[in-house]
Amino acid sequence: MKRPIAAVRPDPQGERAGDYIADLDCGHPQHVRHRPPFELRPWVLTPEGRAEKIGVELDCAFCDMPALPTTAQVYKRTATFNGDSIPAALRRDHSTRRGTWGRIVIESGTLLYEIAEDAAWVLRPGITGVIAPEQTHRVEPVGPVQFFVEFLRLPKS
Repeated sequence: MKRPIAAVRPDPQGERAGDYIADLDCGHPQHVRHRPPFELRPWVLTPEGRAEKIGVELDCAFCDMPALPTTAQVYKRTATFNGDSIPAALRRDHSTRRGTWGRIVIESGTLLYEIAEDAAWVLRPGITGVIAPEQTHRVEPVGPVQFFVEFLRLPKS
């Protein structure tokens, strides 16, 4: 989903000049880097270039993630996992049951969350992953991580 850039700031964890984050108006961050020949964004290298991009739309993958129904209620949660304790089943394709939603909550670090071959997100504290019922997905740590999974369902009518 396309969202306008609201601000551009240096990546505080960036490894080199040219590592910037675009804060989109939806509240989600997105890296914008100039790393020729793979990523060509010379505009991030100057204050004028960054200012000119305010309002330009970028694709926000986080807005494309499934959304939890507002009435979904937590009924169970896993233990907190780390890179060493993640069950092998979570690292390969699996799905939730019919009517069961999931929410991946990151306590620290980062986790790659993939929905089959369709989409992938890097989750971190404050950016949760939403799993729709019966949706094939998997996770993989990106460095040290601590996270848990909540399971939700809609109230019975």
